[in-house]
Amino acid sequence: MTLKQTLEFYELLDDAHIDGAQVAEKFYGRDHTKVSRDRVTGSKGFTDVLKIEIVGTQGKAQGGSAPTLGVIGRLGGIGARPARIGLVSDADGAIAALAVADKLATMAAKGDRLAGDVIITTHICPNAPVRPHKPVDFMDSPVTTAEILGYEVDERCDAVISIDTTKGNRFLNQRGVAISPTVKQGYILHPAEDLLRLMEFVSGEPALCLPLSTADITPYSNNLYHINSIMQPATATDAPVVGLALTTQVAVPGCATGASHETDIAYAAKFCIEVAKAYGRGECDFYDAEQFNGLVAHYGSMQHLVTDPMQA
Repeated sequence: MTLKQTLEFYELLDDAHIDGAQVAEKFYGRDHTKVSRDRVTGSKGFTDVLKIEIVGTQGKAQGGSAPTLGVIGRLGGIGARPARIGLVSDADGAIAALAVADKLATMAAKGDRLAGDVIITTHICPNAPVRPHKPVDFMDSPVTTAEILGYEVDERCDAVISIDTTKGNRFLNQRGVAISPTVKQGYILHPAEDLLRLMEFVSGEPALCLPLSTADITPYSNNLYHINSIMQPATATDAPVVGLALTTQVAVPGCATGASHETDIAYAAKFCIEVAKAYGRGECDFYDAEQFNGLVAHYGSMQHLVTDPMQA
C-alpha cells in the first residue's frame, strides 16, 4: 500500500511556504534511514535537494555487496507561483519519490529491511518558472539541469529509476505509468524484461513502454527537442537508467494544476518498491550485459552523446 504515503505527501507539498527542511523533518530519527538537504541557488531562485538513504541489510553502507538502487523524483518544481496557484502536475515525480522513501523507511522500522541500499533524491521548489514548449508548456527550474544532476545522481548507485510526469506529448496516449527502454552510456537498449514483468505484476495489466529518440538522452544544454527531462540522469552516470513516466491520454502541461492522479503516483511508487526488493536480492536486471557489450564491441562508445556541449 503506497496510496496513504502518496496522499500524505501530496497534502504536505501543496503549500506555498513548503521547503526542503519541512519535508526532511519527516525522515529524521527513523531507523535505518539517513536524510540530508542542500539548498541550490540559481539565476531564477532556489530549490532544496533532499537525499534519503534507506540502509539495507547487505548493502554497501554496511560493508556488504548487495547492489544499490537510485530513485530520482525528476521535476522542475512542485509549484509555479505566482503564475499558478497550487500543486502542479510536475510535482508527481517528487511525490512518488517521497512516497517510496517513506514506505521503505516504515518497512525497515517494522523489520522488513531490503538487502540493498536505496538512495532516493528529489527537490522541493514551490515557486519555479514556466517554460514554453510544444505541444504544451513545461515547468522550468530555478537552477540548471546540470546543476541539479550533480545532487540527484549518486555515484554509489548501480542502477537508477528516474520518475517524471511525462504528459506533455502525443507519443504515449494512455493514462498510467510507463517505463522507458534502459539507457546506458549513450545507448538506448531494449526495455528490461525483469522490469516489464514487475510492472505487470504490480498493475495487473500489460506493461506500457515510453518511446525515446536519441535527442531525449542527450543533455538539455544542446537545445534539441526532448520529450522532457526524464532521461537526463543518464547523462550524469555510467549506471543503467530507466525512466518511469506518469502518462495521460491527452497532452497535459507540466505547469497545470489539478492534473495529478494520486492512484497513478501510488502505482509508480509501488513499482519502485518492488524493483528495490528484487534488485537488492540480485533478481532484477536493468539490461542485458551481453547485448550491451556486443553493441560496444561492434560500434564503439556512445559517450559523446551524453557529453554536455557547453563543457566540450
